Amino acid sequence: MSVTVRVPAKVNIQLAVGGARPDGFHDLANVFLAVSLYDEVTVRPAPALTLTCEGPGAAQVPLDRTNLAARAAALLAERHGLSPDVHIHIAKDIPVAGGMAGGSADGAGALLACDTLWGLGTPRSELLSLCAELGSDVPFSLLGGAALGTGRGDRLTPLGVGGTFHWVFAVADGGLSTPAVYGEFDRLTAGTTVPAPEASAPLLAALSTGDAPALASALANDLQPAALSLRPSLRATLDTGLAAGALAALVSGSGPTTAFLVKDEEAAPAVATALQTSGTCRTTRIASSPVPGAVVR
Repeated sequence: MSVTVRVPAKVNIQLAVGGARPDGFHDLANVFLAVSLYDEVTVRPAPALTLTCEGPGAAQVPLDRTNLAARAAALLAERHGLSPDVHIHIAKDIPVAGGMAGGSADGAGALLACDTLWGLGTPRSELLSLCAELGSDVPFSLLGGAALGTGRGDRLTPLGVGGTFHWVFAVADGGLSTPAVYGEFDRLTAGTTVPAPEASAPLLAALSTGDAPALASALANDLQPAALSLRPSLRATLDTGLAAGALAALVSGSGPTTAFLVKDEEAAPAVATALQTSGTCRTTRIASSPVPGAVVR
């Protein structure tokens, strides 16, 4: 007996970052879109909690209890007085350490898969609360669609989307540490007044009407200067995608994956080919949004 959950990647179409709080976190206004790149998480009964992984970048995925999928299984089991005796298998297709919440997706997927396998029927609100304990991006991986995240990004307000948006993602060699990028943000903004983060009204309006050109003009990521400071080569990737016809380009989350919004489905292959042949990235992926969150297959 096994349960498989499919869970999507995300792109941050707005990431407004406040100054560092006393607890080291930052207040955010984080507009998420779930995109059609997926990991699949399969759980089955086992003598003990174990984990395997396959797919692109699998060698970089930890296979011990630091993995968010393993932590999710252990947290859910502890909450219900169970022993987390499952084998978790992750089939990766979301870029690893790429700023697209692949690890968070695996945590949300394992949580839902174990809840289903164990027949717990945990209420959705409680699953979202458990997700928030695992990490700031994990609740959105469960929810999917589009949402505004506030606080650490884990307090979600679902957003309406009036159409389908099309993307090309350029995957860089190697990863970028999210704590390192936030640390660089703090360094770059030291001695300045960092405004309180707020969702962009023009961006939310473009999202609700499905207006890709309007959305393109409103995309923003306050972490992008920090990511470019740590990885200057990403500037060439951004410039290449824009020159190839993308409506807009930005670093996805903390990077190093870069995201390119294109006019429509037909425009995506040309941008992907230009990026792929430019030598400025390792590979490219084409996707659309929004898509549902974690779903039992």
